[in-house]
Amino acid sequence: MAIKYIPYYPTTLQGQAMLDNFVRTQRILRYRDNDKVIERIERGMPLYEVEKQEIVGENPHNNTIIRGECLSACAYLKEKGIKVDLVYIDPPFASGADYAKKVYLRRNPKVAEAIKQAETEIDSDEIRGFEEKMYGDVWDKERYLNWMYENLMAIKSVMSETASIYVHLDWHIGHYVKILLDEIFGEDNFKNEIIWHYPGGIKAVPSYFSRKHDSIYVYSKGDIVTYNVQRKDIQENSLYNRWIKYSEDGETITYKNFPRKDKVKFKMYVNRFISQNRRNPQENDELYRFEGAMIDDVWSDCPAVFRSLEDINYSTQKPEALLERIIKASSNEGMLIADFFGGSGVTATVAHKLCRRFIHCDIGINSIETARDRLRKAGAEFEVLEVKDGVSLYRNPVQTMDKLKSLILGLRNEDRLDKFWEGSINDTKEGMMPVYLPNLMDSSTRLLDTALMNRILKEAMPDLPDGTKKVIIYYIDISSKEEIEQFIKEQNDTLIKIELRDLKNILDNVVVEDEATFEVKQVQPKGQVFKIWQVRIERFFSDRVNRKINEYNLKGQQQALKGNKEYKPITISNEGLETIEFLSLDCTAAEGVWHSDTEILIDRLGYVRKNDIDTKEFWDGAITSENKPLRLKIRNICGDETIYVV
Repeated sequence: MAIKYIPYYPTTLQGQAMLDNFVRTQRILRYRDNDKVIERIERGMPLYEVEKQEIVGENPHNNTIIRGECLSACAYLKEKGIKVDLVYIDPPFASGADYAKKVYLRRNPKVAEAIKQAETEIDSDEIRGFEEKMYGDVWDKERYLNWMYENLMAIKSVMSETASIYVHLDWHIGHYVKILLDEIFGEDNFKNEIIWHYPGGIKAVPSYFSRKHDSIYVYSKGDIVTYNVQRKDIQENSLYNRWIKYSEDGETITYKNFPRKDKVKFKMYVNRFISQNRRNPQENDELYRFEGAMIDDVWSDCPAVFRSLEDINYSTQKPEALLERIIKASSNEGMLIADFFGGSGVTATVAHKLCRRFIHCDIGINSIETARDRLRKAGAEFEVLEVKDGVSLYRNPVQTMDKLKSLILGLRNEDRLDKFWEGSINDTKEGMMPVYLPNLMDSSTRLLDTALMNRILKEAMPDLPDGTKKVIIYYIDISSKEEIEQFIKEQNDTLIKIELRDLKNILDNVVVEDEATFEVKQVQPKGQVFKIWQVRIERFFSDRVNRKINEYNLKGQQQALKGNKEYKPITISNEGLETIEFLSLDCTAAEGVWHSDTEILIDRLGYVRKNDIDTKEFWDGAITSENKPLRLKIRNICGDETIYVV
């Protein structure tokens, strides 16, 4: 699948977490499989085909949203010769937590008029929802560190010479990543460990102090770095209230107005002027300027977004104030800001507001859609790209992995096998056949090359149960099938046969689409002279949304039975319109790159945002445009999008 591999650097770095002073201390961070990272680094970053999905506005500054992994995005940027001036990343924390998004049914537009009569009183039953898993932050420590090492190396390869990187982590694994950062960027280029203390309630914990901060590690690419001193508000100056009455402009104090009653305190500023200018001050000479205190590395004035106006229902969302400080400090207007684990899109949004260019990258479609809608509302212009790596089946890798397992006929769990094997398939002739499946959360397993094949032969296969006759190896990319088959022939010293299977043969037959029935006609709005085009949705059906609701209801019913309680299931209408989140019309092109000429976003309460303007109107089941629509895009509440030719 990969077109080619892009080198990280002209000369590959050697070592893995080797500190500059390891010769003196003889201390080195060693962990499982860290020697294999160098092989992958030497191979390079996989460059896949990148397809443009949508363009918003003219986009003169080449702002970009990329759906894809960090490695693939960096390969694309390096191939294009694009250098970024500031990187902020908020990657998985290896916390062991599962992150989910609350998915809400919208109001049924068929009863919108009735609902309007009581719009201030929201019935909780009308906004019931269920959770959909976004990603699982569950890692083996060693696998996580190898994965981060590759990502950090890739990011460094596309940073400008004056760029900085901010890596946002917490107590789970941040101290290990700090050592990797020391190696990759150099101990001398470490600038800060910023402590972000997020205010809020404190839970009583029986055996330790409540954890209330994250760490942000800051490194520069080289010796020269872009940095602007950040200060608190001028009102926080300790002398502001004491001396502000002596200022004519609210910012400075001149000699004619200096506080003579405070002569002893102010004398140092008079003496400083004399020392610097070698003369006595005149009446209009500036002696003192009010400035806010310099901000240090403990930030407790950037509250989390939970239940704030910023909250957009994204589990790992960070506050705009946090990113505003970072971007102001380490970049200037016009510079390019990148976030390769973009999440809610806060980095790109703040960069746009501060007149910077941006790159938002994430592997999950939920992130791409959230950032896209957020940036549209902020008035940004950008293009949406997708890395065609053959594994973006659903919203995120977790859902895709689950789907893959269900698509492999006969695959079942096998307790006798270790976790290297996904399960087994039983065959009347071959018996139990162990199955290897690439882990989509681990980029190192994407390519089946001689290194991975050697690991399978030498480490995984010797531990198989006695009597195993055959194993099945699935792959996404392969260096050379002929080369691998020859390698197996030469190196396989067992009697176990190995069958290679291409996962794309399974994925190519899977299409995720929803069904929609709609009517297109011209209508004459009341009070208007000219007719407009209207697309009215009559029925919408999403198999996946229905399955998610059924799963949720089944779980709820089981819990209710255990507690001897009544359970009211989530139901949807025959029309199914309450399962729609977003609609867009393309009046520009009948195929290819999407142009959203008019769009509607329906929030969880049923109110609509029409062409980036929030309203207090309920969706009426239709979308209109001045020009004839050529295509219709509908996004269901789980985030799957389907395009229909009008």
